[in-house]
Amino acid sequence: MTVLKYLFMTLFIIVSIVLTIVVMMQESADEGLGSLSGQSLNNTYWGKNKGRSREGVIVRVTAILVAVFFVLAAVLNMNSFSL
Repeated sequence: MTVLKYLFMTLFIIVSIVLTIVVMMQESADEGLGSLSGQSLNNTYWGKNKGRSREGVIVRVTAILVAVFFVLAAVLNMNSFSL
């Protein structure tokens, strides 16, 4: 059981570091002064195809890493009560 605990802890640390890096790579969600004129990013070519871009991939990877982070945190928390 100890080996499994250390494996989860190591994976948790790696996911935490990678999640921090991926979040720092994301661009700001500010629309700036363009939002004052009524223009929305969703009406542009970039806004409609954002899911296929680099930014869209980073958002998807972030969501997956957050899910893995929470699952590992829950597993490690449940494991800590049995010590």
